[in-house]
Amino acid sequence: MSDSTLPLWKLKSRTLLPIVQGGMGVGISAHRLAGNVARHGAVGTIASIDLRHHHPDLLERAQGSTNRSMLDRFNLIALDREIRKALQIANNCGAIAVNVMKAVTEYAAYVRQSCESGAHAIVMGAGLPLELPDLTRDFPDVALLPLLSDVRGVNIVLKKWLRKKRLPDAIVIEHPRYAGGHLGATRPEEIDDPRFDFEPVLAGIFNLLRELGIERERIPLIPAGGINTHDKVRKLLALGAAAVQIGTPFAVTEEGDAHPNFKKVLAEAKPEDLVTFMSVAGLPARAVLTPWLRNYLKRETALQTHAKADPRRCVPGLDCLTLCGLRDGIAAIGQFCIDTRLAFALKGDFKKGLFFRGSESVPFGAAIRPVAELIDYLMTGRMPVLAAADAAVV
Repeated sequence: MSDSTLPLWKLKSRTLLPIVQGGMGVGISAHRLAGNVARHGAVGTIASIDLRHHHPDLLERAQGSTNRSMLDRFNLIALDREIRKALQIANNCGAIAVNVMKAVTEYAAYVRQSCESGAHAIVMGAGLPLELPDLTRDFPDVALLPLLSDVRGVNIVLKKWLRKKRLPDAIVIEHPRYAGGHLGATRPEEIDDPRFDFEPVLAGIFNLLRELGIERERIPLIPAGGINTHDKVRKLLALGAAAVQIGTPFAVTEEGDAHPNFKKVLAEAKPEDLVTFMSVAGLPARAVLTPWLRNYLKRETALQTHAKADPRRCVPGLDCLTLCGLRDGIAAIGQFCIDTRLAFALKGDFKKGLFFRGSESVPFGAAIRPVAELIDYLMTGRMPVLAAADAAVV
């Protein structure tokens, strides 16, 4: 990347390329993807939720169990394994981050395990990470990155953290109009609200920092969502961003941890194949309109009409979300088991899976290419020479 003119940035003591690979669960961004992104000098991110799907021995031991504490322990074992494997691949290059969803019941345990296993950074979204400084007090060298979507959320977090005498080491700003997975808006109709647009959000945060007496350079800002070209990276850095976060284009690389069929579904999806709906966690979500999702949306109104609290509908022993439409009988949000559907997607099952995806096209069309080529393109704008069989554009 020596011929790129894009500036590097620092996260704690680590000097990095201005590229952050977004965390994608269940198991989509695990040790192979995160480790290889870091090995090339960027930030690789492991999604912490339910990584046991990558560990057959843990799945076998958990088979048929309703012991929640045992399943939680297995998930922590899997997280520890994935972080340590990613660090080995990275070979002290780049940085390894772990994405922890605040909406997950065991988020505090995931944070502690990530720190103990040697992760360089914690990224926390899906809720305001107000207590993250407390959870990481014994690990001052671990960088803390709240994931938020607007100036109001940043204001709340900064003022709360200032009282704890801690500042974020960077802030990820995710635009719900473009991102995949759970989105930072309360309702689908809010997704296009201009308050989420990168230019006013960056300017608003810089103004907020000035009002709070914090130097602008003290907290790097990292826009996320819809960033799929070198030109977009360059324009956001020119607006004052230190780096950008990118998800879907990394999910479909050769080193991505999901099944090849998963990558094919994401890479070939067209705008008309995507849909935004209310997920089980009470947040809008964006996904590919698979046969399962199409059938679910047809039945959604009837399912919500008959919604009732029934923990028996969950994966036995797994109480993954603090708020779940299916388990808690909340009629206004999703009525399905998200862990089950994401696990099907991880395995590449198009008929049964839930395939989260960002709104924009991926840089290389239907081609599945290495992480190194994607990073090189994002940094330089230089397109790789694609094999003829891979060069189909969708």
